Amino acid sequence: MELVGSALTATYAHPRPMQSNFLPAISTMASSYKNRFPHYSLTHSLSLPWRPSSYYKVSAITPTLAPFSKSSQGLTPSKMLPFVSNRTALFTRYTPDDWYRSNLTNYKESEISRHDAERLRVDTSRMIQDKDQQTRKTQTETTQNLGERVNDIIFWKTELNHEVDEMIGETNALTDMKKRLERALAETEGPLQVAEECLLHREKRMGIDLVHDDVEKQLLTEVDVIHSCQERMRRHLDKAIAQLASDRAAQHELEKDLSDKQAAHRIDDKCHYLRNTSDGISYYRGVERVDATISVPESWAKFTDDNILRSQSERAASSKLRDDIETLLVVTANEMWNQFNKVNVAFTNRISETADAKNKIQTHLAKTLQEIFQTEMTIEAIWKAIRNKGPPLKVAHTRLDERTRRPNVELCRDSAQLRLVNEVYEIDDTIQSLQQRLRDAEDTLQTLVHTKANLEHDLAVKANSLFIDQEKCMGMRKTFPNTLRLVGYI
Repeated sequence: MELVGSALTATYAHPRPMQSNFLPAISTMASSYKNRFPHYSLTHSLSLPWRPSSYYKVSAITPTLAPFSKSSQGLTPSKMLPFVSNRTALFTRYTPDDWYRSNLTNYKESEISRHDAERLRVDTSRMIQDKDQQTRKTQTETTQNLGERVNDIIFWKTELNHEVDEMIGETNALTDMKKRLERALAETEGPLQVAEECLLHREKRMGIDLVHDDVEKQLLTEVDVIHSCQERMRRHLDKAIAQLASDRAAQHELEKDLSDKQAAHRIDDKCHYLRNTSDGISYYRGVERVDATISVPESWAKFTDDNILRSQSERAASSKLRDDIETLLVVTANEMWNQFNKVNVAFTNRISETADAKNKIQTHLAKTLQEIFQTEMTIEAIWKAIRNKGPPLKVAHTRLDERTRRPNVELCRDSAQLRLVNEVYEIDDTIQSLQQRLRDAEDTLQTLVHTKANLEHDLAVKANSLFIDQEKCMGMRKTFPNTLRLVGYI
């Protein structure tokens, strides 16, 4: 069916053409077509340039415009007003009363708007003056607060600088004391090595001289004393190292806090001297909504005060530790010196005893050697006496043998016969007595020789002990670190 009359030229039907590559804003379309809909049905041949094909699909049936308002929802095309293609009469839309009322309304609205504008100008002028005064007052108060803040920062900076100087001095003093303690600890190695070497050398004593005497007891005590001193020194050295770490940590916190205070002082001082005519001022949109603060004045002051209190506590502990180390060095030096002197006195006494025993052994050895010589002379005399009994015995035996050849009755047991027999027995008894005495003398000589060997061995033992104690041990113990070295000054 063809449409009769002119084409629809409403603004909403033919909007301003746009580029083909841009889509119309949906929000604009929604506002433009709100509560509007045509009072006629459109045929399929009507073109709709305002409706892009990407939003809708062409239906196979005769298309109709969808209702654009809620009031038109549910209406069928048959209930809509027919499209009038040819107007044959004039339709009056407003009456004269409507026209007058519209003018009066416009006048009234004009008066109201002028009155509102005048009141707005007065209020605005007063508000501008008030706001200018308030802005100047606020800026003055802010400047004053910044000045007070700068003074607070300067106060805490002064406190931090003083505490940092004190902590640096205490750290240096404790470092020097630590070095003294290390030197004193190193000096104890020499006496300890000497005492241990003395014990090792004295293990080379021989025989009966390998005794657990007072010297060995004092040497063992000296080793224990030096070990005890070293252990105490090491404990205090560990404490000094830990205290130095604590001091440096406290100093680091103070320096970090001081550095932050200096940066804050530089920034706040710059802010304090900023004016409306200063260079470098600019807009920073949204900066008032940025809250990067992490403390309040109370916690800010408490933070620095806690750092200072911690530093003071560490300084007090460090000072006490230095006093303890000084006392320890004096005590350990005295203990080692006293024990060193005790060991030397024990060595002196033992050397005197050993030398006296050696002299006595030498005396007894000389006497034993003399007795051995006398015994050997006695043995020689006995042998000579036994040899001298041989001829008389031979004579008696020869006489008896010859008298056995007397013939017959001449074999008479006369007094001569009896005397010869008694002489043989008597000489035999004499020889046996001399031989027994010879054996006794030889046994005595063996005993004397054994005694001589024992004395000579004991003399060698005493000489060895005397050499060890007097030459080796006392030779090493001639020098001992002086008190200045034991307390770590040298």
